[in-house]
Amino acid sequence: MIDLHTHSNVSDGTDTPRALINKAHSAGITVLALTDHDTTGGWDEATQYLRPGMDLVLGAEISCQTPEGVSVHMLGLLFDRENEPLASAMAQTRENRIGRMERIIGRMNENGIEITIEDVYAQLSEGGTLGRPHLADALIAKGYAKSRDEIFADWLHNNSKYYIAHYSPTPEEAIALIKGAGGVAVIAHPLASLRGRTVSLDSFSSYIEAGMDGIEISHRDHSPEGQEILNSVVKEFDLIPTGSSDYHGDGKLNQLAENQTDPSAWERLQAKAAHGRVIRL
Repeated sequence: MIDLHTHSNVSDGTDTPRALINKAHSAGITVLALTDHDTTGGWDEATQYLRPGMDLVLGAEISCQTPEGVSVHMLGLLFDRENEPLASAMAQTRENRIGRMERIIGRMNENGIEITIEDVYAQLSEGGTLGRPHLADALIAKGYAKSRDEIFADWLHNNSKYYIAHYSPTPEEAIALIKGAGGVAVIAHPLASLRGRTVSLDSFSSYIEAGMDGIEISHRDHSPEGQEILNSVVKEFDLIPTGSSDYHGDGKLNQLAENQTDPSAWERLQAKAAHGRVIRL
């Protein structure tokens, strides 16, 4: 089984990289990608605890934003983390998440919600990438709700009055950075309407021109109709279709390997990377 999109507590998952590896091994996953948001901070621990019979794909989910303000996530796989332009872009995104969080908290305080940045940091793993899920966890800890889903549905969705965007590269810039670092670029859940405004299909031509390699089609937030549309785009432009869990541990309902990537598609992706950066024992 091949799962090319998972998260650890180095970003907004709840499992350590070690625990993620162990759970994936128990689930029978043979190829696992670790794709924390805008960071490679979990790579070393995941590599250290890799289990026999598993391949570890090193990657990251790069936060992007279109000129119209639509949030886009681009999976970068098999890239060189020592590549300075990509590393710098991810570092800048992480830094800007702090100012964004402070502004969101300010808006909440103005509306009578008692929460502080210290409350949020208490939910963040050392060296982790700060995000709205950590704010959700802080609000849960203070008794405002019982789950992340409840907090996001009421307060933290992209159309909420508390929503604030943060610096991130355009999708085209992110693709160029990933490709420049020798990796492959796969757009994540582009038609996931539960996350707010979805990516316009008209923009795909620009992403393809920038070098995008594939589209994540099989995802729990994609309707059957959406998957059919994306499959037609993949066929028209000879892109690579993937499927993944987008696993976050206890932070979401998503289960490891609930959606998977076909082995032939994975072979095609590997062939497009500059180097074989799959880790195996």
